[in-house]
Formats: sequence, C-alpha cells, structure tokens
Amino acid sequence: MILFPAVDILKGRSVRLMHGDYNQVTDYGDPVEMAQKWTLQGAEFLHVVDLDGAKLGEGVNSDVVKEITSALKIPVQLGGGIRTLTDIEKRLNTGVSRVILGTACCSNPDMIAEAIKKFGAERIVAGIDAKDGYVAIKGWVELSTLKSVDLGRTMSDIGVKYVVFTDIGRDGALTGVNVSATVELMKATGLSCIASGGVATLDDLVALKQENLYGAILGRAIYTNQFDVSDALKVV
Repeated sequence: MILFPAVDILKGRSVRLMHGDYNQVTDYGDPVEMAQKWTLQGAEFLHVVDLDGAKLGEGVNSDVVKEITSALKIPVQLGGGIRTLTDIEKRLNTGVSRVILGTACCSNPDMIAEAIKKFGAERIVAGIDAKDGYVAIKGWVELSTLKSVDLGRTMSDIGVKYVVFTDIGRDGALTGVNVSATVELMKATGLSCIASGGVATLDDLVALKQENLYGAILGRAIYTNQFDVSDALKVV
C-alpha cells in the first residue's frame, strides 16, 4: 500500500482544514519545508492540494507547486481547481506526475475520458469527495445528488484507473478512516482506491492494508505527531 503524505496549500501556506471548512484552518508554515520533511521520513509519493484553486476553479498556487516538485525527487499528485484539459496540461507542466479532478468528474465526464486519451490513465486521478454517501463538489462547498459509488462506476467505465476517496465528515478530525465506504467503492468499481480523511492511528492503516486498498493519504495525524511517516511505512 502506498502512503501519500498531504501538503494542502492555502494562500501560499501549508495548512490543515477541519472537515474541509475554510474557516477552520491550522497553519503549518512553508509548504516546501513540509514536503521535504515527509520525504526525509521516507515518503515515496506526495499528495498536494491547491485549496485556493479548489474553491476558485483555477491554479492559484502553481508557483509553490513548482517549488515543491523541483525540491523533491519523489512523484507528486496534485488536486484543486483542475477542471479542463488546459488546466490539466498547465498543472502537469509544474512537474507533477498525476492530477486529481473532482468537480469535473461530475460535471464533465466526457472531458475526463478525453484527458485519459490525451495524457494517459497513469496521469489522471478521479477525486470523489463524499458526505453521507453523496458527492461534494467545488471545494466541498456544494453537495450534489449523485452517490459516490455511482460516480465511481462512471469513472471506471470511461477508463479511470485511480481514485482518491475522501469522507469529508472525517477529514482533518482524527476520528478514524471510513474503511467500509472506501472498500465499498473499490469493490463496486474495480478502481485503485486511495483512502483519504480521518486516518488517526497506525491501526487505521493496518485495516486499510488488510482490505487491499491501493493507498492512503496521511494528513492531520502526521502534522500533530500521532505517528510519523516512517512508522506508518513499517506497518504497510
């Protein structure tokens, strides 16, 4: 199982949000320094989110992302406000290995299919953010009427290989990862699922590994020293 330490960027700073709420922010300083910290602890892949971009639908922190990719020797996946083929190309040009598309999965699945043809399935990741089983869009500020499993099936049908599944209700809260919902999505769609939201203990990671999940994102737990990346890698 691959572990993805997260670096969420808001106004050029590394932050953590509680439940995806932009009004509940904890500042952790320079994003490049945080990225380097996780790499030194053994991280093999980094998960970066442009939070400003997610809300505004455009790349706001691209210069910071370039600094991160230039400073690291490990691959980076990037999400936040990526909604068109032009957006994808611009973000890939910052040096990231993969881009994560969330809102566009709901609003424009045909574009996702086109992106896979143009850039390859290895570089395109679907981001499914859910609350009570329904998909949230536009930086989590709107709740759709689409069920996460149904969206996952659509993504699989058009050639998507990877999905980041986030339970918003648990994100940043250290309340434990939603293993059952993540496994349900994986089994219903056949996608390689990356669990996100709520990872609080090493036991959470063991539970995900036992279900053969492809990966997990590490957020608040590593920022508040519940465990470090090297400890997490040992158990998976």
